[in-house]
Amino acid sequence: MEKAVSVSSLSKRDTTISIFIIGLMFFIFGFVSWANSILIPYFKIACELTNFQAYLVAFAFYISYFLISVPASYLLKKVGFKKGMMAGFWLMAAGAFVFIPAAYGRTYLIFLIGLFTLGAGLAILQTAANPYITILGDKERAAQRISIMGICNKAAGILAPLVFAAVILRATDSELFQSLDSMNGPEKNAALDELIQRVITPYLVVGIVLFLLGLGIRYSPLPEIDTDSEDESVTGGTSGKTSILQFPHLILGAIAIFLHVGTQVIAIDTIIGYAGSMNIQLMEAKVFPSFTLAATICGYILGIICIPKYISQVTALRICTSLGLILTLLIVFTSGPVNFMGHTADISIWFVVLLGLANSLIWAGIWPLALDGLGKFTKLGASVLIMGLCGNAILPLFYGYFADIFDLKTAYWVLFPCYVYLVFYALKGHQIRKWSIN
Repeated sequence: MEKAVSVSSLSKRDTTISIFIIGLMFFIFGFVSWANSILIPYFKIACELTNFQAYLVAFAFYISYFLISVPASYLLKKVGFKKGMMAGFWLMAAGAFVFIPAAYGRTYLIFLIGLFTLGAGLAILQTAANPYITILGDKERAAQRISIMGICNKAAGILAPLVFAAVILRATDSELFQSLDSMNGPEKNAALDELIQRVITPYLVVGIVLFLLGLGIRYSPLPEIDTDSEDESVTGGTSGKTSILQFPHLILGAIAIFLHVGTQVIAIDTIIGYAGSMNIQLMEAKVFPSFTLAATICGYILGIICIPKYISQVTALRICTSLGLILTLLIVFTSGPVNFMGHTADISIWFVVLLGLANSLIWAGIWPLALDGLGKFTKLGASVLIMGLCGNAILPLFYGYFADIFDLKTAYWVLFPCYVYLVFYALKGHQIRKWSIN
């Protein structure tokens, strides 16, 4: 393992190169993750699933974060950032290759195994990359750096559903989807087999690219950063601490991450289905996740411009969490058709799009607050926060469950308690340093 260096010893050039490489990684994270927004409605049709079953795509992908993040922190501690990142990319490549036998057998369970493996590799990469970029520079500019990473992530997210839709969907698919119910058994099975096998080529390409990226990261100039040593500013705060559970602001931050990422994936991965409830066909609805992600990028750009010059990281977090709460109420209480950007839809879908703006700076606000003062506990603390990403797995299932019982619009109520807690963390939770007032 390469010798770890302190952040303060890095030159401006080294820091810039490191930020560029991590930015490339966040682009890959986004491309792989946000492809789920097109896979969910696609699998729902091709594998004949309920709403709840369809959202097992998100569950299988993101539950791996809960299971893998802590082991990932120990892996990174043992082999270092670069070898750990290589292992993460190779595990993701293996997950992509699993799609090939899954498609030939049209077996949803095998697809879910592939998605879990993809997510496991991504958990290793996220456990490495997020603390890396958080500490790579001035603490007050952490949200700014994370916003830059967010632009890389969400720009890929805009491209991913459009690229995958262009590869796996055909101009005649709207007629095919409408005619499936009237087909006899063998004819329908043949049509669905052809439909699902379209994912083979894109995921074969993705797997090869991920494998090569793992090699590239291993031999890149990315430095090994020392996150275990402590400076005088944090030594006092960690002295006498023997467990990660002794940092309330971290544990409460992990819960905030859990709820935040859940709200984010609901806003993006459910919007195609919600558009479908307004009789908007998949070929048209496929652009709505990109609208939501574009709104998120607008928020990131505002963050880069305004933080910390005009507003603090904490103020941005408070504004965004409050906006999410307001937009949730607008989604469930407003209705009426509007024609906007060439789409005629219920006005509430545009409030779902605007959740992208509300969610933009929440992740960037939580990370530096939750990792503040952890010192030698930073890597393990980061893995605890990454565990919170399993919110992407759990909350969409609640949405799908309520969508099946009630309707797709009413199911957005699941967002309300999430934003209530996020407002609490932004106002008070991040300041708590002891579990008891005694």
